[in-house]
Amino acid sequence: MESNMTSDILKIQGFDISPKFIYPLFFLLLFVYFTLLCSNIGVLVLIITEKSLHQPMYILFCNLSINDLVGNTVLLPRLMAHIISTERLITYNQCMVQAFHSHTFGSASHMILIIMAIDRYVAICHPLRYSSIMTTKAVFALSATAWAVSLLLVSVLIGLTVRLSRCRSVIQNAYCDNASLFKLSCEDVSINNIYGLFFTVLLFGCSMGGIAVTYFRIAVICWIRKNKELNNRALQTCASHLVLYLIMLWSGFLTIILHRFPNYPDLRKIAYILFHVVPANLNPVIYGMQSRSLRDKIIQILQRKVTPT
Repeated sequence: MESNMTSDILKIQGFDISPKFIYPLFFLLLFVYFTLLCSNIGVLVLIITEKSLHQPMYILFCNLSINDLVGNTVLLPRLMAHIISTERLITYNQCMVQAFHSHTFGSASHMILIIMAIDRYVAICHPLRYSSIMTTKAVFALSATAWAVSLLLVSVLIGLTVRLSRCRSVIQNAYCDNASLFKLSCEDVSINNIYGLFFTVLLFGCSMGGIAVTYFRIAVICWIRKNKELNNRALQTCASHLVLYLIMLWSGFLTIILHRFPNYPDLRKIAYILFHVVPANLNPVIYGMQSRSLRDKIIQILQRKVTPT
């Protein structure tokens, strides 16, 4: 018989890993985490220290890097610890914090990518007005709005779960997220499901709609003008953005859908981890190599490091 529980200690189900794969998986995740730390911190330091990179587009890069660092730092170290540990335990408050940051990571990623799509649209379709439209002030305002909306939506999402009492103590996941947390309760969670659906539809609808509209308008402008240079610039700047968005979108969709299919728990866990680590590792590489100014600065720094004085 299930009853209300007051214990603050929860057990994480985690992955069912063969002993011979425990340490290879641990070191793989450690390498992935170290790589994303170095690449994202490197991009942040470079943009902050180089005055020539104090431009609207690079402010958006900073938003992505900060989001990737926070989102993965909350997830990966504890996940690695649980892989090599025989007892996968976490306090309820720590679990709530992880879930909050995890959902903030996802929603902020969508919001920032919408702003980046708008930035690309203005740069390609209105190049002469770009500097007057996408001012530093405007980008800071858009960035602040993206973070504020994400924090507000996630605060309500987690707040609805905090109010519930618990009758279970096992998180049926490799990490803490909102759905896993409210499944610990034996109370009616209809409100949680309704708001969760509203949250998902609003977030995915806005991001998919915003990306689709901006890309459609870019495609129309390129088709009308039939300018080879414009088409090449549009393909170069939009292709990487679209690839990263689609990776994030489909891994997010898989995570949400697979919560409704408990027979595939490991696939859901893997999808959610990929949702975190793949964009976080690819963002600084693809956007860094895509931007000529950023790429040139990186090459200059590397040349100074390898050239003897």
